Amino acid sequence: MKTVESLGSSLLASLEQTGRTFLLLLIIAYRIVQPPYNLYPIVRQIYFIGARSLGVIVISGVTIGMVLGLQFYNTLERFGSVDILGSAVALSVLRELGPVMTALMVVGRAGSAICAELGIMRISEQVDALECMAINPDKFLVAPKLLAGIISVPLLTCVFSVVAIFGGYFVGVVLFGVSEGSYLNGMIDAVVWSDVRLGLVKSLIFGLLVTLICCSKGFYIHLTKSGSLGAEGVSYVTTDAVVISSIAVLFSDFLIGAIL
Repeated sequence: MKTVESLGSSLLASLEQTGRTFLLLLIIAYRIVQPPYNLYPIVRQIYFIGARSLGVIVISGVTIGMVLGLQFYNTLERFGSVDILGSAVALSVLRELGPVMTALMVVGRAGSAICAELGIMRISEQVDALECMAINPDKFLVAPKLLAGIISVPLLTCVFSVVAIFGGYFVGVVLFGVSEGSYLNGMIDAVVWSDVRLGLVKSLIFGLLVTLICCSKGFYIHLTKSGSLGAEGVSYVTTDAVVISSIAVLFSDFLIGAIL
């Protein structure tokens, strides 16, 4: 019975957290359209989430593009089809790996920091202080992060895709001697607008999911068991936010691909 009770308690806690996250999204959507409008916090969060993630995005994009170029070349060479190396790398990056890997990199670098920041502000009663000063904490703290994530992740995905394609170009053309014309022309012939659109739609949804989950976990830390543990509780919530965000990205990637 204790095992059943524990499972039921965990399920109810998960359902409550999911409901709070969805309600937070509705509240933010309502608050955003209400004045006053202040762009500086949004720009500041775009710099934090987007510009400061650019280095890790470029490095991971080049590395993954080179790995794709190497693996696809070894496979296609067996069938005498190395001419389609460019299209294979480009389609893999644009449709799947670009949006997914960008979102996972953002979760690890910025999502964890967002969750920890909001969690510390909540347990140190800074959020309560904002409410006492008649400042709406969800609009002041959460809305800029949410909008910045929606804007930054698609832009980072574009950067990731470009550098990954050139990483595959370096391996295929420079290292293995694949014809430059066949690599580029095959990519141009194979990639259509629907492939690019699918990647952009995925990145937009991933940016929303990542920032929303991380913000919700930190903002509502006081409603969970971890809220009574102080700094240790913040570390637990941050870990949960990273894990849940990563799982949500991977699962939603399947759903979006199946639907679109």
